[in-house]
Amino acid sequence: MTDDNGIPPGFEQLPEGLGFTDSLQPIYRRIEENEVRFGLRIESHHSNSLGICHGGVLMTLADITAASGVNMARGKLAGSPTVNLAVDFINAARQGEWLEGRAEQVSLKRRFGFCSGAIYGERGIVARFNGTFYQPDHDGMVKEGAVGDGVLRGLAPASDGKS
Repeated sequence: MTDDNGIPPGFEQLPEGLGFTDSLQPIYRRIEENEVRFGLRIESHHSNSLGICHGGVLMTLADITAASGVNMARGKLAGSPTVNLAVDFINAARQGEWLEGRAEQVSLKRRFGFCSGAIYGERGIVARFNGTFYQPDHDGMVKEGAVGDGVLRGLAPASDGKS
């Protein structure tokens, strides 16, 4: 079941102003209890010259999904910088198809969070991913209100006070 735009129930569009994440617009997210999912309908600007979803789009979707999965598990809204991200491209996804990134396994250690998951298309798994994310609580590297914070909250970045 989808809405008039073909978006599954429970997904809401992320606002613009979230840095590089904006390159995926329109991108959607659904947050339920301990789970966050991101999705998008593949449009021409997401596609390569073959008419299939560009690998860079899949990698960005994987990165956002995995980092947000780690942040959900940490109970933090601050960003987690990516240390490593591995993506296996399994199947092509064509323009018009819905893609959904899901964080499936998350493990937290003292300074790092680990996440694996998949990006699903209408015909099954499109890509699998594994990522390692630094948990910046130890050095104050990423502050609440940073651009990465907005992806999980779904809010535009905090104002810098200049009007």
